[in-house]
Amino acid sequence: MDEQPNLDRFTSRRATAYGSRGTVATSQPLAAEAGLETLRDGGNAFDAAVATAAVLNVVEPMSTGLGGDAFALYRTADGDVGAMRACGGAPADATLERTREAVAEQTGVDPADATMPDRGPLAVTVPGAPRGWEATVAEFGRRSLADVLAPAVRYAREGFPVTEVIASHWADLEPELRNDAARETYLVDGERAPQVGEVVTNEPMARTLETLAAEGADPFYEGAIAEAIADAVRSRGGLLRQSDLAGFSPEFPEPVSTTYRGAEVFELPPNNQGLIALEALNVAEELGVPDATDPVERTHLLVEATKLAFHDGHHYVTDPEYEEVPPLGSESWAAERATAVGDEALSPDEVGVMNSPAEDADTVLLTVADDDGNVVSFINSVFQGFGSGIVAGDTGITLQNRGASFSLDPDHPNVVEPGKRPFHTLLPALARFDDEDWAAFGVMGGYMQPQGHVQVLSNLLDRDMPLQAALDEPRWRYGADGSLAVEARFDDDLASKLARRGHDVTVELPIQFGGAQVARNRDGVLSGATEPRKDGTVSTF
Repeated sequence: MDEQPNLDRFTSRRATAYGSRGTVATSQPLAAEAGLETLRDGGNAFDAAVATAAVLNVVEPMSTGLGGDAFALYRTADGDVGAMRACGGAPADATLERTREAVAEQTGVDPADATMPDRGPLAVTVPGAPRGWEATVAEFGRRSLADVLAPAVRYAREGFPVTEVIASHWADLEPELRNDAARETYLVDGERAPQVGEVVTNEPMARTLETLAAEGADPFYEGAIAEAIADAVRSRGGLLRQSDLAGFSPEFPEPVSTTYRGAEVFELPPNNQGLIALEALNVAEELGVPDATDPVERTHLLVEATKLAFHDGHHYVTDPEYEEVPPLGSESWAAERATAVGDEALSPDEVGVMNSPAEDADTVLLTVADDDGNVVSFINSVFQGFGSGIVAGDTGITLQNRGASFSLDPDHPNVVEPGKRPFHTLLPALARFDDEDWAAFGVMGGYMQPQGHVQVLSNLLDRDMPLQAALDEPRWRYGADGSLAVEARFDDDLASKLARRGHDVTVELPIQFGGAQVARNRDGVLSGATEPRKDGTVSTF
């Protein structure tokens, strides 16, 4: 086997990929090729999206899977713009009082001092991905669910070689795979993470995928798989019951949108953090970023716009069925908030410090465009690496820890309540540059997602960069502690000038700055770009 790679290097060169029939961009080459295989076999972009997501569930298991949630933003060949949200809520037993008591039982703290755990059984919410996959194919696809799951079954049963970045993450997460099913399923010989290039199989996952291919998502929510999930959680002190799973169905909400430099940008509404991206773009335009030619001024204003949007989003965004969310994405809101920005960086005391496990969460994002005119941005995650750390029996399914985003503070907008959906970081996106120019895009990675959207769009629209160059550009990341992280490749002169404006500048590794993917249909010409900080590729034909 190869040695573990030096992931600090950044020497490869890519160009924007072009095709005429189909384009798939994602973080692992075999997954991208599975999407393209689906297109070649007569599927459309929606079929390819689910095929790609299913293979990612096998080849990048720490980041995504059947035990997590899934979301999509899309533009159909008929010109309709829409969204799919497959996001489960807290268990019916998860009242504030009962959750506090359960935390106290497991940790020994006083219930009044309990805080929501990052991992473990109490962080498990109802997974939405299987119903989301099923609904996407049934509503918009041309192929059967069995057809689109076939490549994932093949890789799970016959094996796949582990790629560099994924191997590094897997090794870092060995301590999270402590329980028997997780250790047996995701550690080689139950002892270690696989090495770079090592061929890995997952027979339990192959059997689960075959069940879904034959019977649809029902067994996951009402049958033997549902029973295994509930047993795995409750046997460890969690609150999830089989009845919580049985009551789940995906939804198709209306996207929220704004314009930036003439481009219309579509995001997911609450409980997702799409309003953060829209507010940041609106504040940036209000501050004059589109006309700023000085890179220091432009970056400063983008960072400040992001700070304000994050403060507002994390203060207000929640499940709108439980509490009203103000119009953070409106131009009038942005005009008022922009008045707080000056030449010096706003301090954490002025903006507000965020505390959440979402800052460095793991996710996969994929984008697809086909020659019919469909463009799809699809995102799937188990939240932090290997989610809760719980694998449901012999199913191969890792259960997400999305409930970690709940609070046990009764005054917090995201306080845990039965059935409530947690604040969600996952953020697929669309951009319409003109009537015949649409792009599906996104930047995965916890808090990096909306600010990654802002940076990629600014690169495309303010700086007129090609797709791949817009993704290659060094990034910054505003952190929960108020710091401004930059990549080592970030211009030293620019970083020092930002520091002189009061920004708390730190240097972090490239892997901390998200994973972007783009697929575009511009007057019938398809193009794509992929994240250089990941293992991925763009497959076109």
